[in-house]
Amino acid sequence: MNLTELPYRTLAIVRGTDRDAALRTVLTLAEEGITATEVSLTTPGALWVIARARRELGPGATLGAGTVLTGEDAARAADAGAGFLVTPGLGEHLRRCLPLQLPALIGALTPSEVIAAKESGALAVKLFPASLGGPGHLKALRDPFPTVPFVPVGGVDADSALAYLAAGAVAVGVGSPLVGDAASGGDLAALRERVARWRTALTGDGAA
Repeated sequence: MNLTELPYRTLAIVRGTDRDAALRTVLTLAEEGITATEVSLTTPGALWVIARARRELGPGATLGAGTVLTGEDAARAADAGAGFLVTPGLGEHLRRCLPLQLPALIGALTPSEVIAAKESGALAVKLFPASLGGPGHLKALRDPFPTVPFVPVGGVDADSALAYLAAGAVAVGVGSPLVGDAASGGDLAALRERVARWRTALTGDGAA
C-alpha cells in the first residue's frame, strides 16, 4: 500500500448507521474515483460491509478497517478482507498484536506518540485529531520526524487538505466533508456531487 499514490491523496472514511447504505457509499466512492476507503468499525455491520465490498471491488482494492481498538478488532477485520487497519491511538494490547496483522495507520498527536507508533511498525502515522493543531502542528512535527509519513485525520475539509499536503502530509483522511450522510442512508447523487467538488478542489480540474 503506497500512500503517496492514493488517488487525490485521499483516504475516505465511511462511518454511518446503516450497513447497506455504508456498502453503497463505498462502492459509489470507488465508481467516482475515490478508491481508497476505510470502513469504521463503529458502523453497524462494518465487517459485513468490508467483506461485501471486497467481493465487489476485488483483491486489489485499497479497502481497510478504521477505529480498530483491540487485537480482536484487528483479527476480525483481517478475516473480513480488510487490507489495512487504522487506529485512533495505541494501547498495549494493540501494540503487541499489530505486527502480526495488517499494515496499520496508527493514531498519534504528540512526539512521544509518533515515536511509539513508529516503534510499533506503523505504515504511517494518523495525525489525530488533526484539527487540534492544524497544518502548523504537522509542520512542526515534520522537523524532528522528516521521514515519517503522516496522514492527518479529523476535521479535514478541502481547504485544510491542501494545507496539510503542502505541509508534507502523504495523504489526508476525510469523513463527513466528503461522505456526508451517505453511509446513513443519504442521497448518493449528493455524494457524487461532493466527490466531484473534492476532486476539483484538490487538483484544480477534477482529474487525478
